[in-house]
Amino acid sequence: MWNIVGHEWAVGLLAQSIAEGNVSHAYLFTGPAHIGKTTLALEFAAALNCIGSEVPCGDCLACRKIAVGTHPDVRLISGEGKAIGIEKVRQIQHEAILSPFEGRWRVHILSDFQDATPEAANCLLKTLEEPPKHEVLLLTVPEADLLLPTVVSRCQVVVLRRLPIAVIAETLQTRWKVHAADASLLARLSGGRLGWAIAAAGDSSILEKRKQYLDQLMKLLQVQGVHRWPYAKELCKTPGTLKGVLDLWSTWWRDMLLLKLECPAQVTNSDRRDDMMQAVKLFDPLEIRMALQSTRNAREQLERNANAQLALEVLFLDYPLLRNDHK
Repeated sequence: MWNIVGHEWAVGLLAQSIAEGNVSHAYLFTGPAHIGKTTLALEFAAALNCIGSEVPCGDCLACRKIAVGTHPDVRLISGEGKAIGIEKVRQIQHEAILSPFEGRWRVHILSDFQDATPEAANCLLKTLEEPPKHEVLLLTVPEADLLLPTVVSRCQVVVLRRLPIAVIAETLQTRWKVHAADASLLARLSGGRLGWAIAAAGDSSILEKRKQYLDQLMKLLQVQGVHRWPYAKELCKTPGTLKGVLDLWSTWWRDMLLLKLECPAQVTNSDRRDDMMQAVKLFDPLEIRMALQSTRNAREQLERNANAQLALEVLFLDYPLLRNDHK
C-alpha cells in the first residue's frame, strides 16, 4: 500500500504503469520544495522492487532496505547543498549498465536536478537516450522548465500539486499527534506542503526562524534606499535559506493584499494578523501588488542562478517605505 498522503492521481499513474508492465525508463517529478517529490520517488522505487503481495507492502526486505537507504539497487543522489556534478552522473552511468543485485530494477533518484552543472545535465542525456534495460531514473525539480528541454522530453513528467489545508491539518493530528490548534496553524503556514508542516511540527527552530525573517522584513521596510543593502548582504551569508525567505515574504505580501481587499479568512500567516492589520493601513493596493510581484520575480531569478546579492538589492529598492505618515 502506497504510504503517500494526497497526490492520488500521481500514485494511480505510477501503480498502473507497474501493473501493466509499462514502466518508463525516466520520470520527472515536479512541484514546490517539501511537496513530497522525493518521498514519492522512494515509494515508487519500493513498488518497483517490492516482493510482497501488494506493492509496495512496506514490510518485505526490499521495502525495508529502501526505507532506510541500504538497498543496493536504489540510490538517492543530491548535491547536498552543492550542484550535482558530472562525476556523479558518470558513476550513475557505470552502475546503470550492471544487472540489479537484488531487485528487479536499478533506480537512481536525482534530487533537485535543476542545480546540476550543465556538464552533468548534458552527460545524463546519454543515459536518457540509450536507457539500460533494468534502469529507472527519477529526477525531481521545482519546475520542468528549469531543465534542458532535451532532458524533459525524454522523461514522463509527474506534476505534484499543493495539498488542501484540511488534509494537512488532519494528517498532522492523526499521524503525528499534533494538537488541533497547532496543526491548523502549521497547515496554513505550510502552503500546501506536507513535508514542511511535518518538519515544523518536530522542530521549533523552524517557526522561530520564520519569526526572525518576518521581523527582519518589517525592519527593512522602515529604512529606504541603499540603507537596505546591509540586509541583502546579511541574507547572502546563508544562501541556502534565500529561496525560502522570499517564499515566506511572498506569503506576507499576499496576505497584505488579501487584508486590503477585506478577505481575512484566506490569510496564511494568521498568527501575524495583528501586525499586518497595522501595516496594511500604511500602504495602498498598488504598492502591495508591486512588492508581491517584485518578490516573486527575485525568487525566480534565484532559481535561475542569478547573482543573489544583486537580485536582493534590486528587490529592496522596489519595496515601499513603511512610515506612519504614509498615505
